[in-house]
Amino acid sequence: MAHMGGTASAEIEAPLEEVWAIVEDVLTAPEWQGGLVALTALEHDADGRPTLVESVSDIKIRQVKTQVRFSYAGPTRLSWSQEKGDLKSVDGSWVLEDLGGGRTRATYTLDGDPGRVLGMLIRGPVEAAARAMLVNARPGELKDRVEGGDS
Repeated sequence: MAHMGGTASAEIEAPLEEVWAIVEDVLTAPEWQGGLVALTALEHDADGRPTLVESVSDIKIRQVKTQVRFSYAGPTRLSWSQEKGDLKSVDGSWVLEDLGGGRTRATYTLDGDPGRVLGMLIRGPVEAAARAMLVNARPGELKDRVEGGDS
């Protein structure tokens, strides 16, 4: 059965706080994360940040819808866990590390179980393509967003 997950990192030429501002602004993620079609906030915390979000992602073989609970531990960690949705489970995080000199290391981790039916469809080249889009590309996309000034 297929497993969607992995870890990838990138060093970004920007201070930690600037990178955190992009990561923390979860509702803008579809603007810079490939395959992420839409995010809709369902609940917010006392600071107005989305805590429960409905997401729609294109995972190459079909679109999947999930409700994800976010946890903010800024400015170094944003994590999330699926509460319900098309996948059996999904957990992920951004971990930011201050490298000094205005540089930040961003590490993206995703651990997902698509479930039996969807897992049968995500095999071989499809699994590799989904992992490349959903995990391996994320730090580079964040780097482009921060360094490119598209925020």
